[in-house]
Amino acid sequence: MTSPGTDADAEGLAGWLAHLVELRARLLRGVLAVIVVFAALLPFTRELYTQLAEPLLAALPLAPSGGQMVAIDPLAPLTVPLRLTLYAALLIAMPVLLYQAWAFVAPGLYRHEKRLAVPLLVSAVGLFYIGFAFAYFLLLPVMFKFLLGMNPDGVAVMTDIGRYLDFVAVIALACGLAFQVPVAVFILVLLGWVSAAQLAHARGYAIIAIFLVAMLITPGDGISMVMMAIPMCLLYEVGLVASRMLERSRRARDASAGRS
Repeated sequence: MTSPGTDADAEGLAGWLAHLVELRARLLRGVLAVIVVFAALLPFTRELYTQLAEPLLAALPLAPSGGQMVAIDPLAPLTVPLRLTLYAALLIAMPVLLYQAWAFVAPGLYRHEKRLAVPLLVSAVGLFYIGFAFAYFLLLPVMFKFLLGMNPDGVAVMTDIGRYLDFVAVIALACGLAFQVPVAVFILVLLGWVSAAQLAHARGYAIIAIFLVAMLITPGDGISMVMMAIPMCLLYEVGLVASRMLERSRRARDASAGRS
């Protein structure tokens, strides 16, 4: 005859094992999605890197002594495009990865938490992609024109393809994270740490902080710094608008609960 405590321990252990099995299944699905996308992109590794190098290649003729891209490591012509393909596969498969994470944690959330989490997740992913696009199509061309324009006469620009990939990946990731400003503002208000009125009152400090972040991301020229800071300032205002809507919804819900 088993004791109630033993039954409870067995049920708890079974629950943990069930969660671990589900976690493994979710991880395997996410990894499988990345592998499938990676395999689909493999025939286009050279084209992907050529496309990634376009902002620099377009600006190289501006260098006083010209320039070209080089591969210092003998294996770089093979490994660097493959690494870029893996990055691209992760980026493309991100919605699947996030869905698997969401499907794992969603059963433990309340209904109102699910109602807020889904738009936040979609917004974060969308803003992340927009940040990547902003970096590639707008910010990087301006940065490279500035940097190559400052190149001294007699100095040939010879950028290693591996270092170029690392540089672009860092800039793109920084822009993707910087574009999360409205999500961060909304979460701060959602958690009750600050109010929308307090954030609006601190707008001046926020703008200074945004310009400091933009200065750290960009090479320091005024044009690219302003290009980076202006969208972040606008996104801060978007976060304030969403936060005010959240507070109005809370007040209406509280008033309705008070009347009932």
